[in-house]
Amino acid sequence: MTRTVLVTGGAGYIGSHACKVLKGAGYLPVTYDSLVTGWQDAVKFGPFEQGDLADRGRLDEVFARWKPDAVMHFAALSLVGDAMRDPGLYWRANVLSALNLAEAAVAAGCLDFVFSSTCATYGDQDGVVLDEETPQAPINAYGKSKLAIEQMLGDFAAAHGLRPVIFRYFNVAGADPEGEVGEHHRPESHLVPLMLDAVAGQRPALTVFGTDYPTADGTCVRDYVHVMDLVEAHVLGLKWLQAGRAPQVFCLGTGKGFSVREVIDQSRRVTNRDVPVVYGDRRAGDAVTLVCGSDRAVRELGWRPARSTMGDMIADAWRWHQTGRYER
Repeated sequence: MTRTVLVTGGAGYIGSHACKVLKGAGYLPVTYDSLVTGWQDAVKFGPFEQGDLADRGRLDEVFARWKPDAVMHFAALSLVGDAMRDPGLYWRANVLSALNLAEAAVAAGCLDFVFSSTCATYGDQDGVVLDEETPQAPINAYGKSKLAIEQMLGDFAAAHGLRPVIFRYFNVAGADPEGEVGEHHRPESHLVPLMLDAVAGQRPALTVFGTDYPTADGTCVRDYVHVMDLVEAHVLGLKWLQAGRAPQVFCLGTGKGFSVREVIDQSRRVTNRDVPVVYGDRRAGDAVTLVCGSDRAVRELGWRPARSTMGDMIADAWRWHQTGRYER
């Protein structure tokens, strides 16, 4: 019998790629998305249920209709700048929505729960490869809201038997190599698509925020993971739970950071085009360096981030950028 997975945020960037990989692995992904930031055109691999996570009645209705075996929870607000300006929005949208979802899942007896968290829960810890044992000290409302959800899921595990697998990662890049889905935000906020917009002449220039960080070239450093590698890990996490394994936390990264200037240099090599750049001030709440280790995921899940080279990520993103855009 095909197992059903409720994918919140399945019309978004990471969620839509997860739906593709889930379908390929023999699952039925049911997308639950408000379409506030997602795209209906990205829902290609299973049924679609439009709804807001704040609407408990709608959630209960969807759980009753599809009787999912598991939840993959991607839906969240994730812009650091917005989180600094309006923290209340992030506490409401992220934490209260996750609470609604967890309560609905428990009520429906759907206890396998894969959660998309973030290395932003660690805050700014330079010179440290962040792993599951690193103390968490978030510096903005986005990271704090995700940490609160992690803690809440732990409480639900103890009280209600919820079985969470939590993935912490930072920058996700690339696109489906087959071009069925890709990255398209409104407004766009991620470095690689903003950079490719500038390369393609769809915006005047890429703004680099801060050139005075204490790094080798003055720009901040991040660990990047290919979106397809990332969602493969989520499917492995789901299988981990379905095999009866205990709840666990996994970090996903390559252990190697790229500065903003290094990403720009890689883009020039991949696209053979220049990147128009302007320079701005640092953004409040941005950490200097975030690099994420994934030894536990490699060892326990058998995960291999095979496509997570910067060249592959930019090449796949560039191919999507040239051919695939959502309209609705």
